[in-house]
Amino acid sequence: MWFLGAIGVFLLGAGKNILVVLKSVKFAGPLLSMLISVGAYAVIFPLEFAVGLVLMLLIHELGHVIAAKQKGLPVSAPFFIPFLGALISMKRNPRDAVTEAYIAIGGPVLGTAGAVAAFLIGLNLGGEWGQLLLVIAYVGFLLNLVNLLPIHPLDGGRISTAVTRWLWLVGLIGGLIVIIYFLRSPLFFIIWVLFAWELFQKYVKRKGKGKKLEIGAKLEIPVETLLQQGFIIPSGSEQFNNILSIIKKELTFSTYSILDGQQKLKLIWEELDLKQTIDLPMQGIIHKVDVSQIETVQKESGRFIKIHCVIDLEQFEPDNYYNVPNATRWRYGLAYGALAVFLGYMLYMTSVVGQQTLSNL
Repeated sequence: MWFLGAIGVFLLGAGKNILVVLKSVKFAGPLLSMLISVGAYAVIFPLEFAVGLVLMLLIHELGHVIAAKQKGLPVSAPFFIPFLGALISMKRNPRDAVTEAYIAIGGPVLGTAGAVAAFLIGLNLGGEWGQLLLVIAYVGFLLNLVNLLPIHPLDGGRISTAVTRWLWLVGLIGGLIVIIYFLRSPLFFIIWVLFAWELFQKYVKRKGKGKKLEIGAKLEIPVETLLQQGFIIPSGSEQFNNILSIIKKELTFSTYSILDGQQKLKLIWEELDLKQTIDLPMQGIIHKVDVSQIETVQKESGRFIKIHCVIDLEQFEPDNYYNVPNATRWRYGLAYGALAVFLGYMLYMTSVVGQQTLSNL
């Protein structure tokens, strides 16, 4: 607690300078979330274990990032949420089940490799540090194994898309038993409930129809451009923003897809001579685009009008999304099963070796 207090005093004294540095760093948000997670876990666990746990999560998420990059899909850097884990956000959805499964299995594969490395180092190091690494390895194996449950959006639920969607039924029934009798985790129970609801929505309530979504988008136009067009913008821009909101609340749009399947959305506001094209994260049938908020922001390059939009669309899932060659199904199925068996075996071995090491200390 003394150590954490010293860190807190330092952050209070140098907080402004740290924020200035972080703003200039591309991965400021993920790095800050990583540090916050370490601090949060360190309140409950030893600091060394907190660092090791976050590193295990980082290695797992980097597996997803690497796999997505190999498939040419843009993704964000890993973002950490204390006591919930970590995640990456995909700026574009996969176009088929095989791509989805490839990105999903990348996390457990690299995460397992990281846990194996911690296990081997701890086994050879011995002593208290060796025992600590064995505990971190055990947690790494456990996290990756739990992630293989065939429950969407866990990795196992996404890998199942390239094997067989019948595994979702296994996750629906067997996953609930595992969560209640073994994990006993409210978080995973909530994930299971959301998974069950999604299956009901997809295969019962809206069977044959796309999922209705609302996606946020932001447009920017320099104030200087508006001034050149004859707009009078007062320094206090609230009145101007109100006028813009009255003029138009629903934008004109056109949409098209390029050869790689990326759907583009061109938004048009005739009164402002505004025409901007954005990328949609998934393919869908667009119903309308509403302006939800307008604000004026000051940047280093000048003042901008920022327009917040809400895109109302119906997600389109291609008929051949789940069409996977049998050879590929078998390949992913064997890899999925082998990884689960290996993780279970390593959990057992780490537990046995850890107890032996502890008895020798």
